[in-house]
Amino acid sequence: MKLLSDLPSPALMYLKAFLFLVAGCLAVAGVFMQNPSLQNAVLLWIAVWSFCRLYYFMFYVVAKYTDPGFRFDGIFSFLLYVWRKRKQP
Repeated sequence: MKLLSDLPSPALMYLKAFLFLVAGCLAVAGVFMQNPSLQNAVLLWIAVWSFCRLYYFMFYVVAKYTDPGFRFDGIFSFLLYVWRKRKQP
């Protein structure tokens, strides 16, 4: 397996997803511990929820509903897609 190749194993994919969950929870906990207030908790919740919805839009809604020919590699490929669409008449 090359360092930057696709993960071949579903178990490794689940492990990677779990590690993302742990990293996100630790980051939220770290920010919240610096200033534990209801306002910070709500703002962190809104930020996480909003970014999740943006990701869903970029990689599901666009590919399934607005442009079925679009295939993504990541956020950078989505930004290039938007930039190219904007330049077209």
